[in-house]
Amino acid sequence: MDYNFCVPCLLGLEGPISDELRRLDIPGVRAENGRVYFTGGGEELARANINLRIGERILLEVGGFTALSFDELFERTKALPWERIIPRDGAFPVKGYSLNSKLFSVSDCQKIIKKAIVERLKRVYGIEWFAETGALYQVQFSIMKDHVSLCIDTSGDGLHKRGYRPAHNAAPLKETMAAAMVKLSRYRGRDDFCDPFCGSGTIPIEAALIAKNRAPGLNRDFTAMNWSIFDRSVWQQARDEARSKEFHGDYNIVGSDIDPKAIEIARENARRAGVDDAVRFEVADATKFDCRTERGVIVTNPPYGERIMEKQQAEELYRGFGRAWLASENWQLYLLSSHTEFERCFGKQADKKRKLYNGMIKCDLFMYFK
Repeated sequence: MDYNFCVPCLLGLEGPISDELRRLDIPGVRAENGRVYFTGGGEELARANINLRIGERILLEVGGFTALSFDELFERTKALPWERIIPRDGAFPVKGYSLNSKLFSVSDCQKIIKKAIVERLKRVYGIEWFAETGALYQVQFSIMKDHVSLCIDTSGDGLHKRGYRPAHNAAPLKETMAAAMVKLSRYRGRDDFCDPFCGSGTIPIEAALIAKNRAPGLNRDFTAMNWSIFDRSVWQQARDEARSKEFHGDYNIVGSDIDPKAIEIARENARRAGVDDAVRFEVADATKFDCRTERGVIVTNPPYGERIMEKQQAEELYRGFGRAWLASENWQLYLLSSHTEFERCFGKQADKKRKLYNGMIKCDLFMYFK
């Protein structure tokens, strides 16, 4: 049986996620603001959860409708076929959000949706009490402009949790955003690669995973692995398939940072990720960046002047790094910053800019490739 799935994502990343899904031979891919949709069964779901680098998580869509009153919310939720997914012993907590809608009380919506699902399952299974001792079926609702979307989370922990970063330094970049930046740079492992503001090493590690074509979800579990509607063997098949597609080569991937403690953390994270053979880390000052080869790719996320450093310090850093980079011919640069005057400080206009959100911070990815 095929289902409809939804991949929530940061605004600006719908295109790269759609490309990822199509390369996985997953059907029915379409994108909307902040979401990418696809269709499939257990095989497609397992393949997407294990291989997606950029999406936040994968939700199974149960249904959607317009609701202007709590009565409508209750009756239309109850009308959906929850029993096709949730067994009689399943645990089905409810969480969600409401924006620009008449039904604005999230706690009230939670209670009503939960009660509606219970009433539906009571009628279907012929029981009055649900112990909810079985597998987890986390129900998620979103109400936007009075349109209700009801889904069940298949991933569990967000897909950015690869399992290699238990420790990090201040203001870490999510793994999914780091992977998106590397993907947008079109780095594939052939060129030299550097992140001169690497912090805990997320960007170089994601670059190494991409260079090796190693699936980011190989070393973690997913909630839907315990669901009875999918054959558990599809997960092992997807892992075996992903491992068979890995590349084995020599890569020159470097991460550097002025903070020795950050470099220690980065090395440990690379070891946990299994890419310590492909990436090296060193203590270095980005304003004295000196490329050792003729050409390569820099992907980096320097401090913005909003959380770690004062704005003036960040501007001085941009100027110093700009001078160092301009002296390095043939090195492409992809730099994420929220600073509105970045190009003026850096000393050169970007060839292209792309709007992205790093958490709640509106940023631009400044691209220099000509």
